[in-house]
Amino acid sequence: MIKTLFALFLVFNCTFLYAQTIKTDVLVIGNGPGAVSASVQCARSKVKTIWVFEKMTIITNGNSTAMYMVESGRNIPSGAWGEFRKLVQQSYHKKTGYDTSQYAPLTFETDTAISALKKMTDTLKNLSLYEEASFISIKKDNDYWAVVVKQNEKTITIKTRVVIDATADGTIALKAGAKFDTGFKNTGPGAYRTAIATGNVFPGAERGNTPYLPYPFNSIPMSAILLRDFENLLVIAKAAAPVNNIQSLPAQLELGQGAGTVAAYCAFFKTTTHNLRVRIIQGELLDYKGYILPFTDISPKDPAWRAIQQVSATGLLKGKLLQTTTPAQFVFMPDSVVMTDDIKAVLSEIYTRAFLWFNNEKPGKVFTIGNTLSFISDYTLTDPQLLQKNIQKAWKGQYKFNTDFVLSQPITRREFAALANRYLNPFARTVDLNGQLVN
Repeated sequence: MIKTLFALFLVFNCTFLYAQTIKTDVLVIGNGPGAVSASVQCARSKVKTIWVFEKMTIITNGNSTAMYMVESGRNIPSGAWGEFRKLVQQSYHKKTGYDTSQYAPLTFETDTAISALKKMTDTLKNLSLYEEASFISIKKDNDYWAVVVKQNEKTITIKTRVVIDATADGTIALKAGAKFDTGFKNTGPGAYRTAIATGNVFPGAERGNTPYLPYPFNSIPMSAILLRDFENLLVIAKAAAPVNNIQSLPAQLELGQGAGTVAAYCAFFKTTTHNLRVRIIQGELLDYKGYILPFTDISPKDPAWRAIQQVSATGLLKGKLLQTTTPAQFVFMPDSVVMTDDIKAVLSEIYTRAFLWFNNEKPGKVFTIGNTLSFISDYTLTDPQLLQKNIQKAWKGQYKFNTDFVLSQPITRREFAALANRYLNPFARTVDLNGQLVN
């Protein structure tokens, strides 16, 4: 009897030693750059995050001695990609033979890239790394996902509110029983109004039908990483470019960061992917310099950068694709003047009183500073003279505009974006995952 009890005691203790259950807010699974940026963003957004991976990689078919050159994304230092690029450039800054100028192609060795990715994960108190760990199973457990992994012969059950599947082919989601949609649309308000990353698929095409191009110039919508019948299970592979193509590295980092922002929102507010607030999530992404629209001619250091991103995300000001340059660029043209026809439709969509103002004021072909102030005054019910006095005072000091304040002068796109963002705040209007305004 004593021997039997002793044997049971040993079995119990061995099971305890080699089986463990832990809880977290977000679990990220995957080996590549998208897993890194997703994990980092979740941790920086102040939710407890676990990253499970076998070995950190750059691309699926890479090796430790390979040398790479990334042509894409050189003019778009968006969020995690911009951070990675800066870390790599710092590594080669004093080495001959490496061009580390701002817009040069990014050339690096695999070890240097891995080192840069590791630096991004350093000193994040909300992030725990489970290296050399393999995925076993996943199932739903009430409001949590129960994911079983194995590390050093130890079986670990991780209960988490949100799972980010950052594997190359969506292995985790497929094991959960999910079926992927055939693709996602890159046109219409759903693309730019709900964007969480910039991508490198030709606008208007669905994933799988068009070759990937070596530069990003369109936006990836939030819906691209969501699963219709599975809450709080995000899949990067649905929207990511092929992970065996080094030119997709910027898009992978940006998409991972976008997925991390969505996951952090769900975990922080204890909600699900069926109740996403698009503008709150995008606002968090912008806080960390993640691009919604990939304008190559507006630096994150520009005082109007965020205003331009937010106003353009509503469709009020649209960009232009320049295919005459190599690589092609998507530009905002900040110093171009605002044409009345360019903004009339969206202003009328967002503000119910807009059509009355246009009927009464009848602005000319080119929108002026005076027109802008008149519209703001009408919408905000602000005394016109007081508004004019305040904006004139802030024109060059606060807003850093380089033109003179003249009411009859055409307003530039930079000026209009800054003023519209400050006084009209179109970005605050709620939109659904299709990009449609919600009243």
